[in-house]
Amino acid sequence: MGKTDLHRVLAALGKSRWVLLVLALGLALLLLPKSGGSASAGSAQAGAEADRGDPLQSSGIPLETESRRLAELLRAVRGVGEAEVLLSAQGAVVVCTGGDDPAVRLRVTDAVSVYTGLGSDRIRVIAGKR
Repeated sequence: MGKTDLHRVLAALGKSRWVLLVLALGLALLLLPKSGGSASAGSAQAGAEADRGDPLQSSGIPLETESRRLAELLRAVRGVGEAEVLLSAQGAVVVCTGGDDPAVRLRVTDAVSVYTGLGSDRIRVIAGKR
């Protein structure tokens, strides 16, 4: 196809050529190879977590000790009251007397997230007995 043939085709397409151009570029982007498979993505995520300095993974302190330290810290937070903490590499559960108050749950979730490096989706705050 020569230059003149291409110009004729583009002229025949008129305004729709821009739509076709955008669609062709979108298709080309979809066909580009992704940056690694699921196995390498998982190892990259694990490496990123290790690089972050996650205290649960890299401190060498037993999780039971970390749980006690975190519970002591949380008892000092306004509205928490008594607190018990269970930590694991997968998440954290906090049972506290003030856990039925949304503002207390938010403060506890923030504190646990900062302390452990866990995302808020991996932290549960539950109201305990008063």
